[in-house]
Amino acid sequence: MKSAAPGVFDSPSNDSELNRYKLNGCESHSRELSRGDTDASALAMDSEVASAEVARVLPFSTVDGPGNRMVFFLQGCNFRCPGCHNPETITLCNACQECIAHCPAGALSLKSAAADTQAVPNSKASLRLAWDSTSCIGCDTCLDVCPSSSQPKTQRLSVGKALALIKRQKAFIRGITLSGGEASLQLKFVSTLFKAIKQSPELKHLTCLLDTNGSLGASGWQRLLPWLDGAMVDLKAWDEPAHRRLTGRGNIKVKQSLQLLAEAGKLAEVRLLEVPGKSDYWQHFNALVSFLLDLQRRQALKGEPMRLRLNGYNHHGVKGEALLWPKASQQQIDDLAKALSRAGIANISLPPVNLGDGLLKATE
Repeated sequence: MKSAAPGVFDSPSNDSELNRYKLNGCESHSRELSRGDTDASALAMDSEVASAEVARVLPFSTVDGPGNRMVFFLQGCNFRCPGCHNPETITLCNACQECIAHCPAGALSLKSAAADTQAVPNSKASLRLAWDSTSCIGCDTCLDVCPSSSQPKTQRLSVGKALALIKRQKAFIRGITLSGGEASLQLKFVSTLFKAIKQSPELKHLTCLLDTNGSLGASGWQRLLPWLDGAMVDLKAWDEPAHRRLTGRGNIKVKQSLQLLAEAGKLAEVRLLEVPGKSDYWQHFNALVSFLLDLQRRQALKGEPMRLRLNGYNHHGVKGEALLWPKASQQQIDDLAKALSRAGIANISLPPVNLGDGLLKATE
């Protein structure tokens, strides 16, 4: 998948970048909105202040949740998956300027970031790259020459601007999906946008879904749950060591998030990724089945049935060592699906391997 999609629009690797996301996430939202007119005016103010680094916006998608959906891909991820299909969405552009001279269309330039109130003071916080989407020819030379393989073709999008985009498409979509990267890293934007949608008479019919790696903590979920219709969560491996090998992070928080969401009736989908020789679902099959059955039971008590989506790993967009990993065959995915079904797991979604997203989603 080429990242230079015209339309709209990059992500944390060092401490300053993570601090930047924290300022726009849980730690930055210290006041609660009051009720009535004060609440409405405060929400309007937050809609202009809350913003996110956005890599891309798809006006229509049928693969990011049920129905036709508008999808916002937020830049930045706290996982480091070797098999990520969109590695340019992992880290934030640090304005090193390496790509500017190499851009054949002259679509990249340097600008002041003084207007960006979310910037964290450091040696480069006063600068950021500007991308001219009308001049860009989509060659991705910038990604090839970037020392950190980061996406420079992003924009800072406020909740107010996001709402304006959504209103243009409201008659043609069933809902909104926030994906990434890892969207929950920019939690203030996510919660403010979802709240604004649910409190808007003309948009409240739209469902609000989050596509996530499940690393958000319990306090973050509690902020989001009142405005969230459902979350689609990846469980890349059952055992902690295997999960670290596939993502660079452990999965304790992921499992906790899955249980919390199911208990709240907000667990729309769990996704398993079969990477031959790397995944450990078969080795821990009984424990995995027990966990999934419990999630489906909890979810069914309070919400719509939980779907289980099986994806097969492929090489699309992958760089580095993971190009040597074997692809998942259709037979391997079918065998896993049949075994899970026989064990009592319901609502299994089984897309063809050549269409399965594997690690394709920028959620990694």
